[in-house]
Amino acid sequence: MTLEELTVEATAEIEAAKPLYKQVNNERLEFTFADYDQAIIDLANSKWDTQQFGYIEARQQAYGSVQDQLDMQYWDGVNGTTTWADHIAQVKSDNPKPS
Repeated sequence: MTLEELTVEATAEIEAAKPLYKQVNNERLEFTFADYDQAIIDLANSKWDTQQFGYIEARQQAYGSVQDQLDMQYWDGVNGTTTWADHIAQVKSDNPKPS
């Protein structure tokens, strides 16, 4: 999705969540128009970041530790297998970069 499309989506979500409140000097106040506008911008940017860069964290978690990867590489060398390369290819396939 484009940032503009994500902004439309964020606007709908913020509108559906109204009224929103903030805490100022121990006083509960409803968001101002500027606060709502900023909340939409922040939510759209968050959605954009997740869309564009979320795959990085997902890959990092799926790759496993460096020690585990080195162990896979060692045993691939000993056994003539491709376990490590297959694992990396699967992680990349399961968590593709956005186009």
